[in-house]
Amino acid sequence: MYEVLLTEEEKALQEEVRRFVKEEVSGDFLRKMDADEIKYPREFVEKLGRQGLLGLRFPREYGGRGMKWTGEIAALEEVGVLGTALSCAFAMPSIVGEALYHFGTPRQKEKYLKPMLKGELIAAEALTEPRGGSDFFGATTTATKDGDYYILNGQKRFIVGAEGADFFFVYARTNPQGPGHRSLSAFIVERDMGVEVKKVYGLLGTRGGGTGRIVFRDVRVPRENLVGEEDGAAVIFNRMMIPERLTSAGGALGMARAALDVAVRYSSRRKAFGRHIREFQGVSFKVADAIMDLDAARGLTCLAAKMADSGRDARRFVSEAKRFSTEMAWRVVNHAMQILGGIGYTHVFPVERLLRDIRLIMIWTGTSEIMNLIIQHEYYKEVLKGRENERLIERDATDYDEEEIVYE
Repeated sequence: MYEVLLTEEEKALQEEVRRFVKEEVSGDFLRKMDADEIKYPREFVEKLGRQGLLGLRFPREYGGRGMKWTGEIAALEEVGVLGTALSCAFAMPSIVGEALYHFGTPRQKEKYLKPMLKGELIAAEALTEPRGGSDFFGATTTATKDGDYYILNGQKRFIVGAEGADFFFVYARTNPQGPGHRSLSAFIVERDMGVEVKKVYGLLGTRGGGTGRIVFRDVRVPRENLVGEEDGAAVIFNRMMIPERLTSAGGALGMARAALDVAVRYSSRRKAFGRHIREFQGVSFKVADAIMDLDAARGLTCLAAKMADSGRDARRFVSEAKRFSTEMAWRVVNHAMQILGGIGYTHVFPVERLLRDIRLIMIWTGTSEIMNLIIQHEYYKEVLKGRENERLIERDATDYDEEEIVYE
């Protein structure tokens, strides 16, 4: 069982979050979210904040619980059964909080981090632009210094919380002539500073999160809202990608488990040809595949969490966990729908909603293809990090045979 990987404190947290999900989130609330009748689940976030369930990894002095990543992943699996939109709302304080806690000033922590972890302020991150998604360092939104202010111009899209957020964590170009990784800066931009919501998207799934496109037209941002160093946002971005991707992996575990549990219960009741359909290998083997996939994803995600907790470079393992867990969830929910048959394609069961939700998590916070780039790049660095191997890399491939390479 997954619980053997958790401490007693983490198991207690997992049970607390499980109770919260069952008692505080109604089926009617989920249906209204999916029907886009709710613009943003502020009520959900406020409840989490009152119970001290936001930003679990941050110190208690800021409103967190001082937990480790393994505890947050256990909590995320429980929230994940509710779908992608609510998982994202739960995870956003952890993502934005990563930047504020490690790079923010004392004033920024007091004004934004603490209220965010109490559920009193809603945060959103603004990364993606219309001209490119994965090409983050090609961002064209600009921030021009003007005395004690920066003037922001540009736009961001696919922003969860475009409707609903009180402030945005925005990356903008402050050095137009510099290379991408040395030209971006990060800012806290309050909605009331002049952020315009240009469009709210109609989505296949992940509804009710107020996802849209926002525009900055000469938005004046105080210099004190600059996070970290000017032109130094690359290091903030790289740090934020750990919670971005680990939270996606953790939420995927819950969505897969929810779909699998529905399929197991249904196949234990539904009869065909005089037998429960779980007795047919066409069904039971799909269940076995789903169980194995889910357990493997839990193990990999827990390993990535422990790597992140250790302070070591966790990029490869986090990328593996994000890709494997999200693709696992897609496979499992498809197995579940196949087991349910036609009824799985209706609103009678939540499987069709999970199918629509899960498709997005293979795209956001870095596509599976981007994860592949990171995984292979980091592994090559690990294997070829010795001086001799570096020398071999620098030589032309025709200068040596494969037998020359020493595997250490």
